[in-house]
Amino acid sequence: MSVPDYMQCAEDHQTLLVVVQPVGIVSEENFFRIYKRISSVSQINVRDSQRVLYIRYRHHYPPENNEWGDFQTHRKVVGLITVTDCFSAKDWPQTFEKFHVQKEIYGSTLYDSRLFVFGLQGEIAEQPRTDVAFYPNYDECESVEKRIEDFIESLFIVLESKRLDRATDKSGDKIPLLCVPFEKKDFVGLDTDSRHYKKRCQGRMRKHVGDLCLQAGMLQDSLVHYHMSVELLRSVNDFLWLGAALEGLCSASVIYHYPGGTGGKAGARRPQGSSLPADTGNRHRPGALTTNGINADTSTEIGRAKNCLSPEDIIDKYKEAISYYSKYKNAGVIELEACVKAVRVLAIQKRSMEASEFLQNAVYINLRQLSEEEKIQRYSILSELYELIGFHRKSAFFKRVAAMQCVAPSIAEPGWRACYKLLLETLPGYSLSLDPKDFNKGTHRGWAAVQMRLLHELVYASRRMGNPALSVRHLSFLLQTMLDFLSDQEKKDVTQSLESYTSKCPGTMELLSLPDGLNLPPVPFTKLPIVRRVKLLNLPASLRPQKMKSLLGQNMSAKSPFIYSPIIAHNRGEERSKKIDFQWVQGDVCEVQLMVYNPMPFELRVENMGLLTSGVEFESLPAALSLPAESGLYPVTLVGVPRSTGQISINGYHTTVFGVFSDCLLDSLPGIKTNGSTVEVIPALPRLQISTSLPRSARTLQPSSGDEISTNVSVQLYNGETQQLDIKLENIGTEPLEKLEVTSKILTTKEKLYGDFLSWKLEETLAQFPLQPGKTATFTVNIKVKLDFSCQENLLQDFNDDGISVSGLPLSSPFRQVVKPRVDSKPVNPSESSKAGDFSHVKTLEAILNFKYSGGPGHIDGYYRNLSLGIHVEAEPSVFFTRVSTLPATSTRQCHLLLDVFNSTEHELTISAKNNEELILHAGECQRMAIQVDKFNFESFPESPAERTQFTNPKQLEEERQEARGLEINSKLDIHWNIPSLKRHGEASVEGILNQLVLEHLQLAPLQWDVLVDGQLCDCDVVADCRVGDPIPLEVRLTNWSKRNVGPFALTVIPYQDYQNGVHNYELQDAITFVGSNTFYIDSVRPTENSVCLGALLFLYTGDFYLNIKFHEDTTSKELPLSWFCLPSVHIRAQGPDLQA
Repeated sequence: MSVPDYMQCAEDHQTLLVVVQPVGIVSEENFFRIYKRISSVSQINVRDSQRVLYIRYRHHYPPENNEWGDFQTHRKVVGLITVTDCFSAKDWPQTFEKFHVQKEIYGSTLYDSRLFVFGLQGEIAEQPRTDVAFYPNYDECESVEKRIEDFIESLFIVLESKRLDRATDKSGDKIPLLCVPFEKKDFVGLDTDSRHYKKRCQGRMRKHVGDLCLQAGMLQDSLVHYHMSVELLRSVNDFLWLGAALEGLCSASVIYHYPGGTGGKAGARRPQGSSLPADTGNRHRPGALTTNGINADTSTEIGRAKNCLSPEDIIDKYKEAISYYSKYKNAGVIELEACVKAVRVLAIQKRSMEASEFLQNAVYINLRQLSEEEKIQRYSILSELYELIGFHRKSAFFKRVAAMQCVAPSIAEPGWRACYKLLLETLPGYSLSLDPKDFNKGTHRGWAAVQMRLLHELVYASRRMGNPALSVRHLSFLLQTMLDFLSDQEKKDVTQSLESYTSKCPGTMELLSLPDGLNLPPVPFTKLPIVRRVKLLNLPASLRPQKMKSLLGQNMSAKSPFIYSPIIAHNRGEERSKKIDFQWVQGDVCEVQLMVYNPMPFELRVENMGLLTSGVEFESLPAALSLPAESGLYPVTLVGVPRSTGQISINGYHTTVFGVFSDCLLDSLPGIKTNGSTVEVIPALPRLQISTSLPRSARTLQPSSGDEISTNVSVQLYNGETQQLDIKLENIGTEPLEKLEVTSKILTTKEKLYGDFLSWKLEETLAQFPLQPGKTATFTVNIKVKLDFSCQENLLQDFNDDGISVSGLPLSSPFRQVVKPRVDSKPVNPSESSKAGDFSHVKTLEAILNFKYSGGPGHIDGYYRNLSLGIHVEAEPSVFFTRVSTLPATSTRQCHLLLDVFNSTEHELTISAKNNEELILHAGECQRMAIQVDKFNFESFPESPAERTQFTNPKQLEEERQEARGLEINSKLDIHWNIPSLKRHGEASVEGILNQLVLEHLQLAPLQWDVLVDGQLCDCDVVADCRVGDPIPLEVRLTNWSKRNVGPFALTVIPYQDYQNGVHNYELQDAITFVGSNTFYIDSVRPTENSVCLGALLFLYTGDFYLNIKFHEDTTSKELPLSWFCLPSVHIRAQGPDLQA
């Protein structure tokens, strides 16, 4: 016997071998349809008996193996079933003749045979025959199974008769000697009458009867016969047949202990009618198995089957039998099959190490010169058996040997497809999976060097198969998963090969389906380059959308009636882990930053790198980059434009490296850091771009609020100067600009500003709205620098003036003195210089102009954008007021304001006030200017209710009032400076230099006294004329501008003459007489009301007379300040009578 059956198992010893073969020309499909139905009848219950008959079908069986049927009866072909097509009666005789020829091949061992004829109808088909069955076609053959059952019953009858015939002890008959084919020549000439010969014949026959009993379903009888055969054969040293008897004994014991079988076909050995209770179907054999495959309770069965081997003895007997087989070179196939059977039993017993010893023995069994196909089969079966006992790597080794055998040099047409298929089957044994996701889980499993060798072989096999896409996929997998184990040279070689392959067939992310149903998942290059961090970037500050604040607040949930719920808070926390707290805008370029590095020892070129998104239509703008060899972390920014609104998720990125297109998902990247992957895309908004008439500033403003300034401009101004800033607004977006709000914010400064630093009128600009895309509008802002003009130190140290030394009018010839400090002068003592005012110091003012604008769909949803313009102003000092004082004027309602003005610039400067001449100041020069001003009625300033509520602190309220007074005084003074050489001009403010004393001098008394002589108001230089002898009416009028009632008052009018030498004459009783009393009485006067006192004077002589009006001191007048009782001087010139009259 030369052809081993590697599928043999111990329970095959109880089967009857039936060969099913086609006769003539039968299509393979039809044949196997019938073969499948025939082989489904693999066991039947014998009538009137509890015995079961098992059938083993083969569609191909070597006739030379049939010659070993006497050695082991399960190798004998006892039944033949042929299938043929016959469509006409003319072909029937020839068909039937072929059937007989087929029977003659196995004729010496056949018990019975059948012929199934398909397609023949008519008279011949209607003739009843036992050995031939006629069917019209392959679809109308319902009785095939019934015919097979009848056929098997006929086989049983023959089998039972042979068993009974051989089992009956006929002492008178001579027992024939059963031989194997190679023994026949050895027994020629032996003494057949010797005792040794007879024992050999008896032992072999006992063994043969044991085989028949086992096939006939008589397990106990077979065990008895096997034991008797072993004793007889052992006594005559018939080792070959002794091994067969021991193997038979093992097989019967295995069938007893393992009714489920050892060949891996669960339920194949169950009797028919398996729906019956378990004890009913197992009366003649053990029941259920434990985890190791052994019957749980065998005591009673072993009691009945004393000859049955224990599970341990089975293996020992197998070893003994195999050792006997090994003595015979021609029994190599028998020895090999016995090893395979023992391995299957040991696999059930979970004794892997002992099973491996049997397999190792099977590897070294020398058979005849095997063909390449037989070698492949042998190595494949060895691989399956090693897999069966859990030796996965050993199994993979033999599977790989089988694969290499498929493409051996001796084969004319190498089977690369078979080689590739077998190589794929070796992958699990080497802990290798073709799914790259399995390599992201923990540490690397398996031997990397072996795995790389196997992957290289897969690449080569797939290339020889003519499947370049498969080669690219495997090579990509090798580079991706084994990158850490490749040397620098290997990395270069693999990438060069990959580029060569992808030049003809680019790598894709499609699932590759193989003919056998295996799917190869795509291999994204997540390590080329390696990404360590993904960060979604917010839009630039000028483009970030902001939500208009609603009355209910931004975080109010409309889905819950509760202000706070821990469940809602928990859910929000989970959402926040992936959702970003900023928004992107439809139609605007959005950015995602990746931190990547190149692990390759050469420059890595990455092409077509872009983002993978979901949820929103997104236009990715691919990038190409080149990373230096083994670079550190390198920032890469990927951009794209969302084309619709909603929630967009950044799922990953795509690349093209070495010609392989990869979709790399963030979820599959190990150890990656991200700030979230989901962001909201809001509707489109317009984009505003501004350009100004001022130069850009190199310095960037850093506001404390964290706002980012998109544009910065700078300008240099003198204190008090105003600069016009022209801003061009351009809509560079795709949506119309519909709304615009402008606000300003002055950054924290130590300097006090007076007036509006930035002022504008928005009406003209808004008249040009809505601003369509591409259109521009203009906007003008006035920058006015008005800082404190006061000086903390007195520059004019030698100008010791008490403030009243200037006398006489006009005050147009001031005292001049040039002072030393200049911009370039350096003080001798720095500490002293720091105390004095640094008049050349440039003050810095910074402000932000915010443009809040919106339009388009985003405006409908309540979003807007902010664009900030930073304004940096360097304010240089222009003039300083180093000293301020007042002088009384001739009128009680006026006074003179004296200002010492210092020119701190390096240019000649002119300064002027309202209705005053210009005063020329040279650089560094100080002069005094006197301005005659009307006193102010500060009590008449209105106060808004908001002011009263805001400044509840009396001190703050008083400061506000003082500022308001300073503003009023400054507006009336209207002081301006001008630098002709620079053509620059501005105003000079006295708001910060007026102290309380000066303000009191400038304030109009709350009680307004008016004196009228002959109806003429007397004040200042007014001289009232009158005639001697004519009574002149005298009227004293009091107007109460205070906020309370005043009076009563008593006034006495005392006339006098001034001799202009310091002597006043009050003795005028003979010159002036009063018509009535010279004392006037005024009752209480309410606020805003007035009181009038009337009298008359009569002059007796000509001359210049003055009236001195004095108040009587009483409790009422003492309560009020003295300044409230300031009456104008009255000058009356009495002239003689008109002579012409």
